[in-house]
Amino acid sequence: MLIIDAHCHAGKGDGLTGPWDTRASLTPFLQWSAAAGIQRTNLFAAFHSDYASANAAVASIVNKNPQRFYGFAFVHAIHDRGRIYNMVSTAVLQYGFCGIKVHRHDARISREICEVARLFALPVLYDVVGEVSMIELLATEYPDVNFIIPHLSSFADDWRAQIAFIPMLERHANIYTDSSGVRRFDLLAMAYQRAGAHKILFGTDGPWLHPAVELQKIFALTSHTKSLQMMLADNFLRLISKVRNKEFEHSPPVFKRELLPVQEDYKDPWLTGH
Repeated sequence: MLIIDAHCHAGKGDGLTGPWDTRASLTPFLQWSAAAGIQRTNLFAAFHSDYASANAAVASIVNKNPQRFYGFAFVHAIHDRGRIYNMVSTAVLQYGFCGIKVHRHDARISREICEVARLFALPVLYDVVGEVSMIELLATEYPDVNFIIPHLSSFADDWRAQIAFIPMLERHANIYTDSSGVRRFDLLAMAYQRAGAHKILFGTDGPWLHPAVELQKIFALTSHTKSLQMMLADNFLRLISKVRNKEFEHSPPVFKRELLPVQEDYKDPWLTGH
């Protein structure tokens, strides 16, 4: 049975806040993965202030062993505003990457990112950090873009966010999740029962979580071979299967860097007198 870890960080960050922005070493993580029977791993950068250079560093790992690794391009909605297309084009056409990674810790996802994802037919792995209301907007504004919301929407084990997310996972065809870091197994089981195996991807959030431990959660969900294969590999392969990774005629979306940045603090105009 093919097993693909859809969620793993790699390379150095340029901060010293914690492991997440300092270093994501794959040693001994890949040894643990091999021992657990995981054959392939999808890599993206650790947190970084310059994702263009961080993506290039990940590409050097991926391209040394393309039969073992996939790559997603990490982008920052604000710092990279106006150059998302160029960054993703480089990642897809030169590095062979097959998706986009975005994190709410950096900034809220933008139309620029979604439209570039649509152009290249890329899935977007977007960690919403519990901000589940935005998922409804993404699903309806970009029905032709597939979004993977990791950790059932909250690595911080936010039960309220995760329980609110499951109906969206069930309702929207373009919303997926991964199993990485989900500690409340009852909610993972609920997602499986209500949304189905075709909406869940196996992931570890390596290299900091042990892959064998994360993998056992998938096997605990079901013994049905077809369902297991969907979650362990087929769903990921299906989401990356239509990536436009050849030169093609198009007009890239235009977003100027000098425009005002995305509003960081969410303010509902209906609650603030418009």
